[in-house]
Amino acid sequence: MRVRVATTILGITAALLAVPACSTDTAPPARTEKPAEAARQAAPLSSATLETRLLDESDLGEGYLRKPERPSQHNDVTVIGCPSLSELGGDAATGGTLSFPRNAKADFTYGGSSSEVSEELYSDNAAKLSHGIDRIFDATTSCPTYQVLAGGTPIDMASQELPAPRGLGDEQWSQLLTFSTGDRSTVVKQTAIRDGSLLLIVSGSPALVDRHLDKALAKATTTS
Repeated sequence: MRVRVATTILGITAALLAVPACSTDTAPPARTEKPAEAARQAAPLSSATLETRLLDESDLGEGYLRKPERPSQHNDVTVIGCPSLSELGGDAATGGTLSFPRNAKADFTYGGSSSEVSEELYSDNAAKLSHGIDRIFDATTSCPTYQVLAGGTPIDMASQELPAPRGLGDEQWSQLLTFSTGDRSTVVKQTAIRDGSLLLIVSGSPALVDRHLDKALAKATTTS
């Protein structure tokens, strides 16, 4: 099955292909949430406020450089062999479910351009945030392997659900995506945490995601 979609927030982009290859051992997948807190509501934050809650170079430490913000692009990507992604359809299939008007994003390189990490913040009704990210993670991880054609280049994809980081926020998701072109393979970890009306997504080199996830959530949920 083929479906024409735009580049998604889940990393089907040339930028993510620049992350160097690496590997990780994982335990059986798990997604967690705190039922008692799931119903907690808070007023959505503005994009300007979200921008102030993003990590910056001083938070990350020596060796990190923020990448210039690129204009929004909707490069056509053909997805082959993942019916669940096709079934999302329309904006949902392209990541549009998370195209909320209140958002902010920052991309960083580490040690020159050898490793990358990105942070995305969204704010909206808690139920909308949860539903949007849940549908996309479920669809992606339901297909262990599939293929995308990006700009005419075939990319073999492998997805794996990872144990979600317990004790952070109200709901958590995590996955590992492997991009392979020829003899080159790139591994990207992506972890998402919803805390009330705020959604945090950290993506990039697995070691960098693990290193900065806690501080990203702490700054994103600050009330000062």
